[in-house]
Parts: sequence; structure tokens; C-alpha cells
Amino acid sequence: MGYNDLLDKKYLMSVFSYKKKFSIFLTWVLFILITTLLASCGSKSFYNYNGLQITRIDVFKSKRILIVYHNDKIIKKYPIDLGFDPKGPKRIEGDGKIPEGKYIINVHNPNSAFYLSLGVSYPNTKDRAYAKLLGKPPGGEIFIHGQPNNERKKKGSDWTAGCIALKNRHIKQLYSMVENGTQIYIHP
Repeated sequence: MGYNDLLDKKYLMSVFSYKKKFSIFLTWVLFILITTLLASCGSKSFYNYNGLQITRIDVFKSKRILIVYHNDKIIKKYPIDLGFDPKGPKRIEGDGKIPEGKYIINVHNPNSAFYLSLGVSYPNTKDRAYAKLLGKPPGGEIFIHGQPNNERKKKGSDWTAGCIALKNRHIKQLYSMVENGTQIYIHP
């Protein structure tokens, strides 16, 4: 083996070593890129709540505020937007009103048309009976939700079809704090 053969061998080994190191580097870059992409797929990353259990929600329509409690201790207060005709209780489908009374949170929907949503158990038996007296359907699908996911513009502070709307950062917190079965009282 001559001097030139040794140089060729060293050259090939250094090229091979470089390619191996570059391959390891590319593998790490790909790993980090894929991990980052997977982590960002859920654009609705949830707030991690580790506080006291939420036992009640009060909504005060006239004050445009939602208050979250643990027993009688106030945990959080949030400003809210309401339906396009917020005065008075919801009676029939399409009236733009928010129900009044005692309900429960009955569903968590991460794939809502709005940024996250919590279902409210409207209509109850009393709501159905009243609507029946009027000969109309009571409506339904009342939610506490965030802002629209599409480019639809909200019009003023009372823009929902009968739901309670929060800022996205607020619904993100509330969504993680509240469990299904939590009582919600909606006041005039």
C-alpha cells in the first residue's frame, strides 16, 4: 500500500465520517421539526388548570359577567357577550335570547364553529313546556364559547344567536377548569 493509497483511504474515511455526522444532524433536525409540527397541530392547546374544583358558574346577563366559583369562593370573573336580543329569558327557537335559570354544563366541544365550547343543558322540562304552550320549538344548542373560527365578523357586543361568548383566552381557561355536570345559574 503506497502513500497515495493511504491518502485515498484517509480521504474516503473523512468523507464517510462527515456523511455520517451530517446524517445524524439531519435526523435530529427532522425529529425536532416533526415534533414541533405535531405539537402545533392542536391550535387549541389547552390551559392547564390545577386549582380548586369548580362547583358553580353564575352568569349575570345585565352585568355582562360570568363568575366561576369553588363553593362560595370566587375563582375567576370573565366579561361576556350575549345573543342579539338578550333581555328576558329564552322562550323559543331563534329568539336570540339567553335562557335564565338553573342548568348544567353537559358537553365539552373542542371542534366547535367557535373557539372551544361548553354545552349548557337548555332546554329543561320547564322550558319545553313553556314553548309547547306557545306552539313553538324551544330551541337548543346553547353554549358558552369563544370567538368565531372563520372570518365572520361579530356585530357589536351582543352578536351570538343565543349563546354566551368569551374572549378566546378566557374560554381556553374556563374549558379546562369546568367539568361536565357543573351547575350554571343564568340570571337576568
